Amino acid sequence: MSQQPLQRRERLYIDGEWLDADDVLEVSDLADGGSFAQVAAASPEQADDALAAAERAQAELRETTIPQRVAWLEAIADGLLERKEELAEVIVREAGKPISSARGEVESAAERFRRACEEIRSLKGEFREGTTAGHEGWDAIVKHEPMGTVLAITPYNYPVSTTALSVAPALAAGNSVILKPASDTPVSAAILADVVSELDLPDGAFNFVPGRGSVIGDVLSGDDRIDVVSMTGSSAAGKHVAKESGMVNLHMELGGNAPAVVFPDADLADVAGQCAKGSFKYAGQRCSAVSRVLAHESVHDEIVDLLEAEVDSWQPGDLFEEDTTMGPLINEGQAEWVEELVEDAVEKGADLVRGGERDGAHFEPTLLANVPHDARIVHEEQFGPVAAVTTFEDEEEAVEIANRGDLALDASVFTSDYDRAMDLSDRLDAGAVRINGAPSHGLGDIPFGGNKASGIGRQGLHTTIEEMVRKKSIIL
Repeated sequence: MSQQPLQRRERLYIDGEWLDADDVLEVSDLADGGSFAQVAAASPEQADDALAAAERAQAELRETTIPQRVAWLEAIADGLLERKEELAEVIVREAGKPISSARGEVESAAERFRRACEEIRSLKGEFREGTTAGHEGWDAIVKHEPMGTVLAITPYNYPVSTTALSVAPALAAGNSVILKPASDTPVSAAILADVVSELDLPDGAFNFVPGRGSVIGDVLSGDDRIDVVSMTGSSAAGKHVAKESGMVNLHMELGGNAPAVVFPDADLADVAGQCAKGSFKYAGQRCSAVSRVLAHESVHDEIVDLLEAEVDSWQPGDLFEEDTTMGPLINEGQAEWVEELVEDAVEKGADLVRGGERDGAHFEPTLLANVPHDARIVHEEQFGPVAAVTTFEDEEEAVEIANRGDLALDASVFTSDYDRAMDLSDRLDAGAVRINGAPSHGLGDIPFGGNKASGIGRQGLHTTIEEMVRKKSIIL
């Protein structure tokens, strides 16, 4: 256990200035208990100031060149790595993530800023010749221009790397940014803001506006000065933001309930390892987590036995120990939600093989077997360390169970049959399907996102940049 740090105090960053606020967010220390930071919570008036500043910065940003913006992104990447240990400790404390994972997240965030440099350099315009009768001789230059102001609403589970996936493309494309981080994890975003503040961006080009969603959320998302909402969060929050926003470009990655469909011809030992990692990594608090294992009825028991053998590798411990693999959930309310879903499954007939106990925000790694198809955990997002194993008789039933419900972000198929794998990939309703592996979004080089209530559009560095520019045709 590390020494309790002095309480940090972080401010807002609006229009090139650091500002205090009348209200503060108390940030819990999930490693050592208590509170380790106070972060200024913006008022509606300060949120409005950020909107005005971002709008004013647009004209100057439009005059910047790609080399200028690339230099900013490279400097941000360098700045994050220079403060890697500080950022990692903050992520451990505010997000409850083991130190080894926290360091990896900082490295991923820096790499996303660097890769955004490559992507913006490769964004090409077009030259088109007129081909319509009567318009002979018309030529057109089609170029890209920034959308304007991007509102980045970021989640608690990857407070630096997911933020990078919104901020890096926005700045690369020449947009102004308003960053509204999750209220549970605003300190790491404050460090990013500090790194950005050292650069020569125009005042108002980047604004850090932490605050309570109930106080400033609608002020920001409902304002017509916002041109793009880039959001990662729950489906419920996404639906609310979509309802409040006007004619803006919505770019959202929302809730998930990824099924892992397992056939008898798969390598079952590998399946167990992949599904355990998919279910228990970061205590299951990932939109791409394996939330349910759909095992063919002939291999259900074997899969359960193999998964049980994996559980001991995923146990809570001191978050600052290098070999710790799991920590608490983000807060006690989230742990209570997971407990509610587990109790519902057991009441409906599921077998509780391992775990199931809650202690405050801690929830044991849990294995459920023979989960009925009508259990809520089969179709609702859990965001907790639970591997729920249910069965199917044939491919038709597997697809029907997997596609039931309103979440369709990720899925996995485990089989050695190529044709079956490709057929299931086509039929599963998901934004991405992983073959013989747990879902993973990587650094964003492959587009990802959800269908139905799991999102709007696709994320990924190149894909996100395309969402944050618009085409202008200049006819000659």
